[in-house]
Amino acid sequence: MLIRRETRSDMDAVRAVTSAAFAKSDAASDTLNSSNPPPPIEATLLDELRISDGWLPALSFVATGERGEVIGHVVCTRGHVGSDLALALGLGPLSVHPAHQGRGVGLALVHAVLGAADAFGESMVALLGSPAYYGRFGFRPATEYGVTAPDPAWGEYFQVRTLTAYQPTIKGPFRYAEPFDRV
Repeated sequence: MLIRRETRSDMDAVRAVTSAAFAKSDAASDTLNSSNPPPPIEATLLDELRISDGWLPALSFVATGERGEVIGHVVCTRGHVGSDLALALGLGPLSVHPAHQGRGVGLALVHAVLGAADAFGESMVALLGSPAYYGRFGFRPATEYGVTAPDPAWGEYFQVRTLTAYQPTIKGPFRYAEPFDRV
């Protein structure tokens, strides 16, 4: 496996991996739209993020397999914290093709994007996800840092990972890139 920055030629493969990773497998969705299921919301979100002001190409990474095929993807987009709009990042979506899940692909992608974000001087990364999974990367409940989720119902699932440039004065409500609000 190789982790590298996404290129324009990867876009279709990234969308396919994201769609496969988030495809609904329950019987209800299979019977309702078996001939032409709608794309998962994460694939639509990714499309919208790409054309937004929040898209940061340097923080979009793919994992490639033995034959160079895209097997995973992660992205961080521009976010803000507090009334003074301190710069931060929102992580996601993180996608690993189902045939490659459980093999460390997601782990490698998250480590790569966090390392790059830190090298670029970013202060923090926020996400909505499993505390059990993301805790291994140093993510903690955002409230521990005085950062509030866009939706209070997210509770402990809204998490923050501070980076080297973090300052404890960065507090307040977190705002994802605009497509997160409407997709």
